[in-house]
Amino acid sequence: MSFLELIRFALGAIVAHPMRSVLTSLGVVIGVAAVVMMTSIGLGAQQRVTEAISGLGSNLIIVTPNFQRGPVSQGAGGGFSLRDSDAEAIARQVENVTAVAPLVRGQAQLASDGANWNTQIQGVTPDYLLARDLRVASGRMFDEREGRQGRKVLVVGPTVARELWGDADPVGRRVRVRSVPFEVIGVLESKGQAGFGQDQDDVVLAPLSAVRSRITGRRFRGDAVQTIYVKAADEQSLNQVQDDVTNLLREQHKIRPGDDDDFQTQNMASILEASQAAVGAFTVLLAAVAGVSLVVGGVGIMNIMLVAVTERTREIGLRMAVGAKRSHILIQFALESVSLSLVGGLIGLSLGVLGAFAIARLGDWPAAVPPWAGPLALGFSMVVGLVFGAYPSWRAARLDPIEALRRE
Repeated sequence: MSFLELIRFALGAIVAHPMRSVLTSLGVVIGVAAVVMMTSIGLGAQQRVTEAISGLGSNLIIVTPNFQRGPVSQGAGGGFSLRDSDAEAIARQVENVTAVAPLVRGQAQLASDGANWNTQIQGVTPDYLLARDLRVASGRMFDEREGRQGRKVLVVGPTVARELWGDADPVGRRVRVRSVPFEVIGVLESKGQAGFGQDQDDVVLAPLSAVRSRITGRRFRGDAVQTIYVKAADEQSLNQVQDDVTNLLREQHKIRPGDDDDFQTQNMASILEASQAAVGAFTVLLAAVAGVSLVVGGVGIMNIMLVAVTERTREIGLRMAVGAKRSHILIQFALESVSLSLVGGLIGLSLGVLGAFAIARLGDWPAAVPPWAGPLALGFSMVVGLVFGAYPSWRAARLDPIEALRRE
């Protein structure tokens, strides 16, 4: 008996019982669809995390106060361990640094031409654009002289510009920030959404000293800063720059050996790597949980195949009596099992891909179906069919022809 004839017998047995074949494959369909969808969700989360962290800027080190170690608030800015002098020391003494940008931030209500908008206002220096990889779409950024003088000028994000002035050009317009009049001198290029819906364009930049004196009040009076952004020259020097910044600030703050730092340094590349590893492990966990349904589907195939062997005992005996070998019976039932599982895998793969894109469309989530999902799903389906169909096939091949013909 040729291999093609065995395939024909196997497919004929599947087609002869369509309902049973569908129910047999259902477990594999659900399992493969679940694995593909869970993997897509995990990879989508990984993309979101990567976008959120990359949106902060490349080759970036973020220095923030360590409130657990730092001083309790003792007057204006007393709760913040970072100062303008720290940023100046980093820019002056640390090698392979292209930009150092201290920052304070606050929330403020903006009003102009009868429109109002509540947004985040950030007090920065001109180097902030370079540190955060930002660009000005129209107008200009304030310069060092305007920054030192604390001029009341603003550079607004596209969202703020749209909410206050619609499609009109905001450059040159006056806007009141907490009743303080400012002039808009520039509009940032759009950076879009990042970090699970966070709008990076809903922001206003102003000179550091102006925000301290007129917006944030006593909280940042003096030279206290909330964050210092340090941009390394390249990715290769990032870790060395981070170590140098840490050592310099410990010296600046007169921290004795063995004592905890009153600040924290965060390397964006390390954070990205750790986040991707965590989300990758989460994705594997999701796929493993979904993969349990594939095992359940395999058990279903084995049960149905055992029932099929019992029902077709006389058929097996008759075929053996007319010359079929045990190997032919074994291969036929194995082919039936693999075919059922493979068809279920194809259907499950299609449903999984459609489900992944449906989730992406409905939930504003990145559609991230990996290219290896198809081959892996189909290959695993074949393995499930082969493994769980092995025992029924072996049992069918071991039947005694005479006893099989006597079976009612």
